Amino acid sequence: MLDRRLSHDDLIDHLVRSTPLSRGEAARVVLDVLAYFDETTEEFVRRRHRELQSGGLTNADIFERITAELPYRAVAPPELSLRQLRRIVYG
Repeated sequence: MLDRRLSHDDLIDHLVRSTPLSRGEAARVVLDVLAYFDETTEEFVRRRHRELQSGGLTNADIFERITAELPYRAVAPPELSLRQLRRIVYG
């Protein structure tokens, strides 16, 4: 996580300048947002199921809701090998 913090110093500096957040608070917000968007599809589905279940929804309603949310959710891409990365660039 420390590497991520250092690689986003410009964003943290921007948040400190443009909000009432302290540097530590801004760093925490950035790390939280990055962790949120690092979720895989499977992690997102499990987390949302737990959240909705704790809210009293039935599985039928939960799965319908998750199905509707997934197309609008940014999820982490699969890990790519160097070969796959080269293929993306060079075809």
